[in-house]
Amino acid sequence: MRVTVHLTSVLRADAEGAAHVPLEVVDGAALGGVLDELAARHPGLDRRIRDERGELRRYVNVFVDQDECRSVGGLDAPVHEGADVRLLPSVAGG
Repeated sequence: MRVTVHLTSVLRADAEGAAHVPLEVVDGAALGGVLDELAARHPGLDRRIRDERGELRRYVNVFVDQDECRSVGGLDAPVHEGADVRLLPSVAGG
């Protein structure tokens, strides 16, 4: 199944400058499977999204279409054909 991962500008350097990364994942894959496929292509990006235990970093918000993933299962959030996955790291400062 095909999904598209959308990256903010602060993450693009770890994905060779890409704003969008189209991925082919197995049918029925959950968000964790999408991120595994993304990690296989861009390992540096994975380190910015997930910690050493493979959990989402708390300062990274991940949306599957319009749903924030933590409210619909976290890494087990369902992903469908044609889904848009958006990776949004929090911005802090003053």
